[in-house]
Amino acid sequence: QTERKEYFDVQNEDLEKALNTLESAIKKIDLETKARFRETFDKVNTKLQVLFPKLFGGGSAQLEMNTDDLLNSGVGIMARPPGKRNSNIQQLSGGEKALAAIALVFSIFDLNPAPFCLLDEVDAPLDDANVVRYLELVKEMSETVQFVFITHNKIAMEMGDHLMGVTMQESGVSRLVAVDMEEAVTMLAG
Repeated sequence: QTERKEYFDVQNEDLEKALNTLESAIKKIDLETKARFRETFDKVNTKLQVLFPKLFGGGSAQLEMNTDDLLNSGVGIMARPPGKRNSNIQQLSGGEKALAAIALVFSIFDLNPAPFCLLDEVDAPLDDANVVRYLELVKEMSETVQFVFITHNKIAMEMGDHLMGVTMQESGVSRLVAVDMEEAVTMLAG
């Protein structure tokens, strides 16, 4: 029985060492995760504070965590459109929510931009003034990123470099029409 006890003691010691190693690794991972989360949160928040007023023509916004526990915290947006009180994003109008969401998505996108960005009818709930500000930001960002956006908005179509239209003249048969806007303007002028 002494042999058996010694065997279990060795096994127990190995398990305790493994447990300590795992606990240490978990602590290191948690610290690294918290540091990266905080760094990313701060960068996105800083960019949001720049893009929000650009899109709204003023106002301010910031990200807020709902707890101090970084690993389990939710993140919300507090926004103050021009001339309004500071409020949670849920209290904004449809167009304001869309602009705030665009500001957030572009703030995140700015951290590690892809070569292209696809936007599907993002401008649908926006009035003309907001569409223009949204498109000015897209134009500015298009120096480093190619944007493909789906829209029914005439202002957005006019500001695009290339248009791809899908029409259906007979039921079930789609036709694709491509227009280079610069070429079209030259043809109309000539």
